[in-house]
Amino acid sequence: MRKTVAFGFVGTVLDYAGRGSQRWSKWRPTLCLCQQESLVIDRLELLHDARSRSLFETLKRDIASVSPETEVVSVEIELHNPWDFEEVYACLHDFARGYEFQPEKEDYLIHITTGTHVAQICWFLLA
Repeated sequence: MRKTVAFGFVGTVLDYAGRGSQRWSKWRPTLCLCQQESLVIDRLELLHDARSRSLFETLKRDIASVSPETEVVSVEIELHNPWDFEEVYACLHDFARGYEFQPEKEDYLIHITTGTHVAQICWFLLA
């Protein structure tokens, strides 16, 4: 059976909803991606910087509680300016070139809801 792999950014605005139980009442796009009954994400590769490590860990735990079949992978990157087109494109390009794609075994999706508009455009251009 083919696996479904999704790539995306940890959303420092949209995925953040605090640490308490109130976080379950807010729409968080990365979490919601893994709650779709008609789409099982087998592996979610989430890009984030060191400052967002704690948010990544919270998101990973929350995804595990709603979609235990989803493996959530941390991809720590370094972006000084997420609005700098050249820097973001280079970062995503390097990530894509270094990734071991297995198109005969896996289907790939890009989750563009989170990240800056620049990141969304760069994902689109690289796809």
